[in-house]
Amino acid sequence: MVRTVHADCAVVVDTNAYSVPWRLIGERVRVAVYGGRVRVHHGPNVVADHVEHRGRHERITDRAHLAGINGGLRPVEAAADRRKPELLRPLEEYAAVAGGSF
Repeated sequence: MVRTVHADCAVVVDTNAYSVPWRLIGERVRVAVYGGRVRVHHGPNVVADHVEHRGRHERITDRAHLAGINGGLRPVEAAADRRKPELLRPLEEYAAVAGGSF
């Protein structure tokens, strides 16, 4: 089937949105579903390869497809995301302020 890559870097197949590299926004691509995979081709190249999802209205994203655009995480930023947030407080402090306990 032929699809156009949406502004959210995805193509829709059976109500599920599968990510595609952001540089292809607005481009027409070929999508093949076989062997439990969803493969997206641009010209002779496979530009995305996802496991086919049986659910409905799901978003399947390969973060590498977003690298280099606003919202896409670079490896250094991804490592920083795994740290414990500095502003997080123990629940007891919130309970004391709220006048109750959890």
